[in-house]
Amino acid sequence: MTGTTASDGPDAPATAPARRRGRPPRTESAGTRDRILDAAREEFSIRGYEKTSVRGIAKSAGVDSALVHHYFGTKEQVFEAAVEVAFAPVLTERNTVLDGPLDEVGERMTRMIVGLWESPVTRAPLLAIVRSAVNNEIAAGVFRRLVAGQLLRRIAGQLDVPDAELRAELAAAQLVGIAMIRYVIKMEPLASADAEQIIGRVAPVVQRHLTER
Repeated sequence: MTGTTASDGPDAPATAPARRRGRPPRTESAGTRDRILDAAREEFSIRGYEKTSVRGIAKSAGVDSALVHHYFGTKEQVFEAAVEVAFAPVLTERNTVLDGPLDEVGERMTRMIVGLWESPVTRAPLLAIVRSAVNNEIAAGVFRRLVAGQLLRRIAGQLDVPDAELRAELAAAQLVGIAMIRYVIKMEPLASADAEQIIGRVAPVVQRHLTER
């Protein structure tokens, strides 16, 4: 008869199974991806692309760095996924900018961009984009893909003018400049001005960039 040691008796604590490498279990992955994205938006918006690291994002999200790579890959891919939420209205097949009369496209474009900046949900990823793109070519490339590829080319395609892409970019430059002063630099009195007042003053200028002959 074989003796029984204290460690393998009926009251002995069960040995936890070894954690297998590879994909995380579904119960773990349900909220982990969103938590990583939230942490990435905050890190990029505060530190910019250059000073943000995958390790820092992982620490902020309370996960291992390997999980960040598992869900997103490189830092560039994390950045693009983190800021893409800000352009969700733009990335739809039809959006409010293109849906309506051409002589009102300036107001629709201005209202959409100001609305994105005014929303707490999209402001952090937009800050991440602006602060990162001015100092880093990789971040600037992501910005170009999201803005130029998804919004400006669509708007230019609606314009019956030979320099449509230049016009769309001039309109975007007008709005990006205002966003920089109001939301990033926070220069007064623009930083505290009513959003509707800004839209009312800027929209005619954007409209002229797009359609005035």
